[in-house]
Amino acid sequence: MPGPQQLTLFGADAADEPRIAARRLVQLGARVVEFRFARTRRRTIGISIDADGLAVAAPHHAPWVEIERFLLEKSRWILKKLDEWSKAGRPVRVSGAPGEAIPVHGRVLTLDLCEGPRRIELANDRLLVQLRRPHERPRVKAELVRWLKAHALETLTPRVTHYAGLLGLPRPRVAVSNARTQWGVCTQDGRIRLSWRLVHVAPVLADYVVAHEVAHLVELNHSARFWAIVEKLYPECRAARRSLDLAAAALPIF
Repeated sequence: MPGPQQLTLFGADAADEPRIAARRLVQLGARVVEFRFARTRRRTIGISIDADGLAVAAPHHAPWVEIERFLLEKSRWILKKLDEWSKAGRPVRVSGAPGEAIPVHGRVLTLDLCEGPRRIELANDRLLVQLRRPHERPRVKAELVRWLKAHALETLTPRVTHYAGLLGLPRPRVAVSNARTQWGVCTQDGRIRLSWRLVHVAPVLADYVVAHEVAHLVELNHSARFWAIVEKLYPECRAARRSLDLAAAALPIF
């Protein structure tokens, strides 16, 4: 039986990602595009685009003329994706200072600190953190992460129950993980672990991850049958995955 299935944050296949990539240039229409290039043991030319730009991996035997022809054929798609990523946000490091922006459920909230018994709550467009010593930044960060993890589990668990019910399944055991490179994992014994960082993205995108992992309760693979179940549970799954990749680029760093 295959091991746990997972959905990576940025949609990259680690087996194909070159460890050391040279920087090269290619003319695509009126634009000169820099890209990371490496030769690998793969059989075909592959391209990927993320927050770091275009990456190209090619077989050791592939001639440059073939690689350039492939990029030219894909130029419209490449330029479109590069433009999408250029509009995506960049991760911001959270220090625990008042006034910082914290995304929760796709909304950007302003961190508000005050002194008093420990309490964290959502208040309109603010995330209010009340502590005995709110000036201690490490303590503020620790309490924020603790609250975000608990809030993620509280809000995601009913969604797991919902999608499992659509398949006639009881709710599996649900937990949150600290993963930054996986949105979720479904294990062989039917447990689902979801990254607590899903609390940052819009609920419609978090729902896609939940539906994806619930589908693994039936098909612990990425076969055509699996994707048919995902599409049944979440018809907009392809668009959601693209949006999720872009949202992941702006996840805050604690």
